[in-house]
Amino acid sequence: MGGPFPRRLPPAYRAAARRALRVTIAAGTGFYVLLYGFGLAVGATYALFGAIAMAGLSHLPGSGRQRAMLLMRVVPVCWVLITLGTYLSVRTWSAVLGMLVVGFALAFTAVGGPRFAGAATGLQLMYILPSFPPYDPGSLGERLAGATFGLALLIIAETTLLPEPAALPYRERAARAADAAARCADRLRTAPYTLPEATLRTARALSTGLRSSLVPEAERPAGAGVRQRALAHTGLATRTLLGRLTVLPPPPQGAPPPADATDADAAAGEQAGATRGPDPLRAVMEVARETTARLRGRVPDGRAHTTLQQARQALAATEDGSPAALRRNAALLEVADAALAMSTAADIAVRGRAADVPAPGRFWYARQRAPRLWWRRLSGHAGGRSVFFQNAVRIGLALAAARLIAGIDTLPHGFWVLLATLTLTRTTVRGTRTTVRKALTGTLVGALVAATLLAGVGTDIEVYAVALPPLMLVTFTLGPVKGVGWAQALFTVVVALVFAQLAPATWQLAEFRLLDVLTGSAIGAVFGLLAWPRGAHDELRRSVAVLLRIAAEIVVATTAQIAAGGRRVPVVTAPGHRSLQHALVMAESAYAQYQSEPRGLGPPPVHRDWQAALIAGHHTLWGADRLLVPAEPVVTPPLGGEASESVIRTGDRVAAGMLLTSARMDPTGDTAEIPAPLHALKASATMAADPPGAEREYYATTSWLASLATDLERLAAETATEAETDPDTGTDTGTDSGTDSGSVAGTPSRRARRTTEHP
Repeated sequence: MGGPFPRRLPPAYRAAARRALRVTIAAGTGFYVLLYGFGLAVGATYALFGAIAMAGLSHLPGSGRQRAMLLMRVVPVCWVLITLGTYLSVRTWSAVLGMLVVGFALAFTAVGGPRFAGAATGLQLMYILPSFPPYDPGSLGERLAGATFGLALLIIAETTLLPEPAALPYRERAARAADAAARCADRLRTAPYTLPEATLRTARALSTGLRSSLVPEAERPAGAGVRQRALAHTGLATRTLLGRLTVLPPPPQGAPPPADATDADAAAGEQAGATRGPDPLRAVMEVARETTARLRGRVPDGRAHTTLQQARQALAATEDGSPAALRRNAALLEVADAALAMSTAADIAVRGRAADVPAPGRFWYARQRAPRLWWRRLSGHAGGRSVFFQNAVRIGLALAAARLIAGIDTLPHGFWVLLATLTLTRTTVRGTRTTVRKALTGTLVGALVAATLLAGVGTDIEVYAVALPPLMLVTFTLGPVKGVGWAQALFTVVVALVFAQLAPATWQLAEFRLLDVLTGSAIGAVFGLLAWPRGAHDELRRSVAVLLRIAAEIVVATTAQIAAGGRRVPVVTAPGHRSLQHALVMAESAYAQYQSEPRGLGPPPVHRDWQAALIAGHHTLWGADRLLVPAEPVVTPPLGGEASESVIRTGDRVAAGMLLTSARMDPTGDTAEIPAPLHALKASATMAADPPGAEREYYATTSWLASLATDLERLAAETATEAETDPDTGTDTGTDSGTDSGSVAGTPSRRARRTTEHP
């Protein structure tokens, strides 16, 4: 035993029981105090349903304190929604139009992250509740007072009753990963220049812990604001840094020792005739430690960041050396760029717009105000290719249709019609059909129980008053765990006991409840069939195909520019890359929804590793930006004839592989038949022999193309499953909430990629 619940009770039931206890106490107290203490039936109704809407029928993420803070912020929003619902409900046409606009707007706020998505359902109900009889704007004050009282009790309950401990903050997760990067960099400075297996496991575990899908919803940096974007950018850059460190090639034999090398290493280097140079790994180590301190609330002086910038400039100025030395140099540049991006992003995450940020550049959002950032995100998803937009349209139209039918037919308790439409509509017709079947079965059982209870007890209100609290406790404990059928059955009895205390009720109340749920679920099923019935399945195929086609164009254009040379300047992102950023966000949001849905109306013809496609897109964007967007204006000479031909030929092969894979992802009616399985483009076979006299840009480019070829190998492996994906090379499956991405400095490694919300 231990605590208020037995240890043998499964965790899901314990969590649901704690939540049910808070909802029951808040809703029940508000209802009984206002109804029996002050005789305010309207206020009691709003106190009860206000608490149930925001905690019983919504999923607010986080600990009790975090949910309480979120509730405090949404109370004014609830006032606005209740006021709008009260005045617009007087006429059916205004009520329907308001339901369409408000329903769409609240559903569309899911682009803001898990907190907005979790509160959306409750806020919808706060608007739906006053949209039905009695049409009495004169009772607005009592409605607002009742809702406020219920929400205030809920806030108190969240903070005082069985509070859960807060999850590990994302800043601390990033700080631990940065500290691990510092230890890795320190270890790689000395022979044997490799990381032991234990250190590798730790680095991979900390890197994986920054994936959004493994972070509690309340801690995910998924917001549109400057600090949230920067914190997500910090995690992305830290994962990139860890990945590059774990695959850093050792220095070639006889390489110059760093300036602060050990005496033995220095002596060996001097015997080989080498001169000492700056130690970039030491600078990376110091920057990682500085980042760790900053994320934990300390205020470092920033000297380590400046030192690493100087070390990077020295690396970039190195032109001569053997092929092995140039490869090592290119890898160290990637490590340095990732560390600098991590340091800058962490500074923005802590200090906001007060941080020192070079502009223009990858951190374009650092000087933007919140309204502009939010507009950028909302406008990016305002189109039929966004699953957030699709869901908002589906919900808005379904709620408007339900309000129209309820208003024209004057259905008794029409609120239940919209409640059923809202809670039973799913993103696929298959999911809606399954949910509706279970919900109707549960509602029928609940209606029979409620009718029997109402017929047997009659007008004995005391029985209903005594039975309501324990029934609410059972309802909100079993409903979330046992599923929609149990939830509808129990909730049907709950609403019967509530309305039996508000006015005399007969067994016909259960009949009305069943009729309204049937009507609402039918409306949800119709719109689920008409509006994108396959959910994210088809959208995922289209968006991934578009992503790979744009990525192929970027590969060809990038290799051509590298071969031709020319003047390059620091910009937000290279020309043409913004379309790839947007395609990535559309594909990621579709993939996030796809994982929560049944796999369409039937099994797909072949298994597709969607994660590998997203990895390839991110890797294309990051690597191309790194090669074409310098930290400072620079003029690069063209590659030599043989090196130029090799880079362009390799880029064409990689782009061709992307185009063929794109055609298989989403074939059109006129797509040429492609042999199956598609020939896997081997990274080892892609790279030609090193041409003599090749420069550093050649090795940086071929390294990027080899990594893309590896991504295509995974894409071509049709038998691969998501379970077989290396947990630190697979993409993140969390919710994507953005439409505007900044690239991370440095090309990501095969062990450090992430494909959710990116800054």
